[in-house]
Amino acid sequence: MFDIDKWQEILATIKKNKMRTFLTGFSVAWGIFMLMILLGSGNGLSNGVANNFMNDAVNAMWIWRGETTIPYQGMKSGRPIQFQNQDQEIVQKVSGVGVSSGRYFMGNTRYSYLKESGEYTTITCQPALKEVENLILNEGRFINQLDILQKRKVVVIGADIKTALFKDSVALGEYVNVNMVPFKVIGICTEPGSTRNRNAYMPLSTAQMIFSGSNQLHNLALTINATTLEESRAIEEQIRNVLGRQHKFDPKDEGAIGLYNKLENYIQTMKIFQAIKIFIWIIGVGTLIAGIVGVSNIMLIVVKERTKEIGIRKAIGASPSSVIGLIMLESIMITTIAGYIGLVLGTGLMELINYGMMMQSTGPVSEEQGGTMFMNPTVDINIAIYSTMLLIIAGAIAGYIPAKRAASIRPIVALRDE
Repeated sequence: MFDIDKWQEILATIKKNKMRTFLTGFSVAWGIFMLMILLGSGNGLSNGVANNFMNDAVNAMWIWRGETTIPYQGMKSGRPIQFQNQDQEIVQKVSGVGVSSGRYFMGNTRYSYLKESGEYTTITCQPALKEVENLILNEGRFINQLDILQKRKVVVIGADIKTALFKDSVALGEYVNVNMVPFKVIGICTEPGSTRNRNAYMPLSTAQMIFSGSNQLHNLALTINATTLEESRAIEEQIRNVLGRQHKFDPKDEGAIGLYNKLENYIQTMKIFQAIKIFIWIIGVGTLIAGIVGVSNIMLIVVKERTKEIGIRKAIGASPSSVIGLIMLESIMITTIAGYIGLVLGTGLMELINYGMMMQSTGPVSEEQGGTMFMNPTVDINIAIYSTMLLIIAGAIAGYIPAKRAASIRPIVALRDE
């Protein structure tokens, strides 16, 4: 029940010992402030790394040709492995493989339109590459299966190529010369996380026919239907086995083919960040506990200083529960107010940093700048609420121990205290 006399007494005690109260509150505020900063920073790093992984499909896998390093079935090491169209068809049949695309690299090729020209990277592919690399279509469409079957001379250009060749003119439906061969522009795309959209994409079959690619492939891009590390490694092993049989190399020969399993990398990285988050919580809560212990120690001093006053209270009929309530209320008040200040400052600072980063991301970006490693460093509102509740409980515990001691003092002993 609200007792105005009790609150007045608590306020009078606080005013009497301003410096002690300030230092006590500061230790609690600093603890919760650091907890919010650590949690926000941990979230920022985790979000940044996760966002960089999202630039391509998380379950993406790339396979490229290499050179054998182990003799196999009578053949010497050092034999180059050459991928062909049928390799993509074989890999596509592996259980657990989602979509796949063969790729044949033409490297830097000259693009020209009217009086404008420039050298850009041409990637020849199949329709599935859009899903593997999460390409974003700003205008038009991506390569489809009819383009592959009919070997159409069409091309999807990056946003930077469009700007350089067409300026503010419409590019869709126009023809650009690629190494002096006319190709129709069917789409304009951007790559997530990239600030240099200078790649162009054309049908694999068309490039192989026109630019002497025969049926050769440089690498394979695909997605896998897996959610765990064990599943992804099992699919990887199957792919090595089928390609090993096809090209007659030891499936355990890692030099024969290169393979990057993004899901495996993603899962392992996220596990590291989970461990970092746990470590952050341990440090933050430890800092907070140190502040709470400081409150408890200060309250013990308060009880010691007010021993005679407590004895007089008990002598004139004050119950032990009223003494406990008074001490605990003062402890809870200091802890809660100081903790709330630290909570607001910590979350506010993280929100301010996030706002600044959002404003910066909407401004001009240099061409050299890549994906960010720090993103949305904010603290979940539920965490802030739980932290406040924890403070109130901790304040009660911090005050209970000295309050219990005060309540156990016999009046006659308290009155003899010097």
